[in-house]
Parts: sequence; structure tokens; C-alpha cells
Amino acid sequence: MKIIRYPEREDWPTMLQRPGADSSRVEGSVRTIINTVRGDGDHALRHYARVFDQVELNDLAVTKEEFAAAERRIPLNFADAIKLAHANIEKFHASQREPVKLIETAPGVTCWRRSVPIDRVGLYVPSGTAPLFSTVLMLGVPAVLAGCREVVICTPPRRDGSAADAILYAANVCGISAVYKVGGAQAIAAMAYGTETIPKVDKIFGPGNSYVTFAKQVVSMNVAIDMPAGPSEVAVLADRSCNPVFVAADLLSQAEHGPDSQVVLVSDSPTVVDEVIAELERQIATLPRRSVAEAAIQNSFAVLVNDLDIGIDLLNEYAPEHLILAVCDADKFAERVTNAGSVFLGNFSCESLGDYAAGTNHTLPTAGFARAYSGVSLDSFLKKITFQKVDETGIQSIGPAVEVMAEAEGLDAHKRAVSLRLEACNGI
Repeated sequence: MKIIRYPEREDWPTMLQRPGADSSRVEGSVRTIINTVRGDGDHALRHYARVFDQVELNDLAVTKEEFAAAERRIPLNFADAIKLAHANIEKFHASQREPVKLIETAPGVTCWRRSVPIDRVGLYVPSGTAPLFSTVLMLGVPAVLAGCREVVICTPPRRDGSAADAILYAANVCGISAVYKVGGAQAIAAMAYGTETIPKVDKIFGPGNSYVTFAKQVVSMNVAIDMPAGPSEVAVLADRSCNPVFVAADLLSQAEHGPDSQVVLVSDSPTVVDEVIAELERQIATLPRRSVAEAAIQNSFAVLVNDLDIGIDLLNEYAPEHLILAVCDADKFAERVTNAGSVFLGNFSCESLGDYAAGTNHTLPTAGFARAYSGVSLDSFLKKITFQKVDETGIQSIGPAVEVMAEAEGLDAHKRAVSLRLEACNGI
């Protein structure tokens, strides 16, 4: 891992750039896939299953029998773990419900806002090197809590034509029965435009590879998506109070996601940096996904700073997906975080807990988008509709001001809509 020592602030923007993502490599293929699915529907989905997944699919939809068989095969301890995670995620997201508040902004003028669920949502759940059943929980729990009328999942089929047992079990725990064995850019196209089997949705959620990511960007002209996505990342702010063994493990937990992932260590201690890097080298040798993690480490770096105040400023500039504060008085530094997807305080708050079972959502903004985007929450599955109710007292209290403003903008019909009501109130 590269070490950058005491960089000047003017050098931060260049230093903190993520590894470049070249969408031109996939653009042509993705656009072809989207257009083909849009035109040929289920026929195209079966064709791409043969080409990309090497499987002949008779039924795209998962049957009740497949759900039941998957549940029988799930080990008891694994089922219990999923139920625990589901309960914690549900508890945290349920707390995000907001009551309707009626506000009288002026005499006779009452305004309020009501949360309304998005009607139809589509959840993409990857299942490449490993089935991401945790994504089912992170997206399915708030979708169901929000009250979305239709929730569908698309996930790649296995070579035998089935969906992964863990994904089906997690979907069942969430109360989602519409699961389709379709992966890749073709799944995004199917949910965006609809096919004979898969319904068109109003918003698409979920992570994926470069093909899925670019497909979401393309279809976002026609359907909403959760957020821009990029490779996974974690940043750790560490001082002498940290446990270097823990910090190294946290860095590797993200590095093993993919070769384009990035991990960053920021510390005011040269000793901490040296100890963490030595521990990285020791732990990485034991990882089954060693080659993946090693490639990610090549994209990664450690930064030495004069003090932790500078470190937190630097990390706000970086805007990491995950931020771990392995420092004394982590609560104090947490108050200063302005740009991050999710923050983990103290030596025992490892990022893995947030990925699975702490309760917070792990679908988070990457690539610096934490400067402007939030992670997925209950609100992601809701629309906020505003209401206003005005009586005769209300039109008289604010109507004259509205007349003046409408006239100033040259909108005579706007002014007339108010004036006619004022005249009616005055008996004219």
C-alpha cells in the first residue's frame, strides 16, 4: 500500500481521485442488450440466459415449490442469522416513519406533507461469485415497510436454472414472492421497460457489476434509480488507540469485494501506519480471495497527517462510502463528519456489522457521491406529497401578497385566480 506523507491541502483533490472507471468498454454491449430486451421481451431474456449464464430457462419466475425447496436446504444457524438481521434492519427502518404534521403557515392557511409508497419497485440482487442475500434484506425490508404495492427481485440463475437458496430464503423472510431468474443488464432492462413476465417498475434499486451499473444509468432516463454506484470502499481514521489487527481486517473486508475497490487509511501516527501495513501483508496471505484483495490494495493508500483534525477534513473531502473512526473520543469526531455513507465508531464497530446485521442500510453512495447522496432508507421507497388547505380567512391573509408577486412576474392569470376569490369574499 502506498504511503502519502503530510500532503498539502491543494494536493488533496488529485490525491483522492478514485481508480478510473471506463464505461466505454461496456457501453455498446449494454445498449444492445437493453434495446433487444425492450423489443423482444422474454425471448431476449432466455437468449441472454443461454449466452451469459449457460442455462436454458423454461420459467423465468421462481415457483412456490422452488421457495419451499430452498427453505428446506437452508441450515438452521444460517436461517437464524438471517432472521436476526431482518429483525434489526426492520427495527431501525421502522423508526424512520414520520407522522403527518399540520402546520398553519398563516391564519386560515394549513399545509402538511404525507409519505406515499412508490407503487412498484424492482430490486437487483447479484449472485456471481457469491449470492448477496444481504442485499435482499437491505432493500426488501424498507420496501415492504414502506408499503410498496409491488416488489420484484431479479437475480442471476445458477447453472442448474435455479436461484440461490439464500436469496430465496431472505426474500421469503421479507415477504417477497415475486423473484425472477434474470441477471445482468438484461434484468435492469426488463424491470425498466417490462416484458411478458416481468412487470415494469417505477424505481430500480441494487448493486451490480459495470454492466449493471451502466444499464441503470441508461434506463434512468425512463425510470428512477436508487443512486449512482461505483466500486466498494472504506476509509479508516486511526490513532494510537486503535488495534492495528482490527484496522487491517477492516481494510481487507472491503478490498476483497473486487479488484477495483479502494481502501484508505488516515492516521497521525507513523507507527500505526507501519503496523497496519505489516498486518495487512500478514492477513492478506490467508484470504481465499487474495488475488482480488491484492489488486484492490494497488488502488489504495495510507495518508499521514499532522493531527486528526486535518485527517477528518481530508476524509470529508474524500466522502467515503464507509468511514471507520478508530480513534479516542470517536463520538467527538463523528460530529464533524459531513460527507460519508455510513460511519462506524470505535474499535469494535467493524464495517462488516453494518453490512449484515447492525440495522443500518448497506446500500450506500460510493465514488464521492456521499457529498450529495444518502444511503438507502425508508424514504427511498416513499414519495412526499404536500397538501394545502385555505379558507376565506386564508385567502384574505396571503392573497394580496400573491397578487403583487404574480403581477411582478407578468402572470396575469395567476393574479386573476386570487383576485376572483378575494372579490367573492368581499361580496363584489
